[in-house]
Amino acid sequence: MLSAIEVRDLAKRYSIGAGARHLSLIDALGDAGRRIRSGKSKLRDFWALKDVSFDVGEGEAVAIIGANGAGKSTLLKILSRITEPTSGTVRYRGAVGSLLEVGAGFHPQLSGRDNIFLSGALLGMRRPEIARKFDQIVDFSGIESHLEEPVKYYSSGMYVRLAFAVAAHLETDILLVDEVLAVGDAAFQQKCLGRMESVAEEGRTVVFVSHNLAAVQALCQRALWISRGRLAEDGPAPSVIANYLASLRAPAEEGGATATFEQSAAAPALVHPLAARAQPINDPSRPIDTSSDFAVEWEFEVLADGAIDQANIQFFDQNGLLLFDQAPWELPRPMPAGTYRTRCLIPGRLLNDGAYSVSFSFTCGGASILDLPAALNIDILDSGEARFGWFGPWPGVLRPSLKWSTERI
Repeated sequence: MLSAIEVRDLAKRYSIGAGARHLSLIDALGDAGRRIRSGKSKLRDFWALKDVSFDVGEGEAVAIIGANGAGKSTLLKILSRITEPTSGTVRYRGAVGSLLEVGAGFHPQLSGRDNIFLSGALLGMRRPEIARKFDQIVDFSGIESHLEEPVKYYSSGMYVRLAFAVAAHLETDILLVDEVLAVGDAAFQQKCLGRMESVAEEGRTVVFVSHNLAAVQALCQRALWISRGRLAEDGPAPSVIANYLASLRAPAEEGGATATFEQSAAAPALVHPLAARAQPINDPSRPIDTSSDFAVEWEFEVLADGAIDQANIQFFDQNGLLLFDQAPWELPRPMPAGTYRTRCLIPGRLLNDGAYSVSFSFTCGGASILDLPAALNIDILDSGEARFGWFGPWPGVLRPSLKWSTERI
């Protein structure tokens, strides 16, 4: 496969502090004044990118992922020729188009029709090309009835739809996209994704920067993970995304969540909670997502024979709504003194993505012995399943996979 983009040893350094390079005399004079007043003159180098190398093949759709401040936008600006690298080279095979800021260049006083021509010209399209694609752009945006109105009267959704419709009809060999797919309502999001897919199917190259990992998995087969300005991993999108998400956790937590408990003088001298954790069952190193079967387990010490006969859990959502109060479905039996580990299995495709807290309680004869409210916090990530091109927030607390059947009657 021929390479559409070749990146070799790319690096970008910024000088932070007084005395940094300025683009205007006013900026330089202002900085000189601040330097004199503060007495500071030293510069600090910040490497936004360092030693980044990769190839993107013709017709390939590649995602760039990473945390805020990792260097993704800097990389995309260099690829788009907006900024120059400090060192390294970028080579292209074909014309490059960028969707970096949807709606840039729109004039609020002009109509939607006039802004199509204005925005298209700013994006590098010639007037005959815009006129030829005009009907397609209007149809894609879905705002035909408001086309003659000034865009200052548009809702934010209408504004973004029109802007994306213009940008999405650029005819370039390489398309660079920065966090602009998940716009508008569900139908328009699906249309945007379909447009990007068709661009790749036509043999054009797509480089997509996004925090929306569901969109990344739907559009791209390959992902580049940028971490602290360096290329941390380059490989199949599902694997790279999983490793990236796992890195967001503290090493001690592996893929789930943990909690430990200190002995409290106020706690009854009958049971001593030790630790609690939540981990995926199949691979404890991975984060918990909406498709994961995971276990909530906790360890405790019973200090006297028969002090408790049951250990319960209560699951709450981030708003404090109790989702369920669960205990073993068996007759409670007094526990002899000793150390115990209790495990509750939570099936995948039950809970929605979001933040949850788990409380623990110990009872004897139906009476509460010890309560541990919000003892364990769990983040459940979105697996991206069953989205089919829509990337908005999934409503509801539950996201169950229920059995359906449809027949014609």
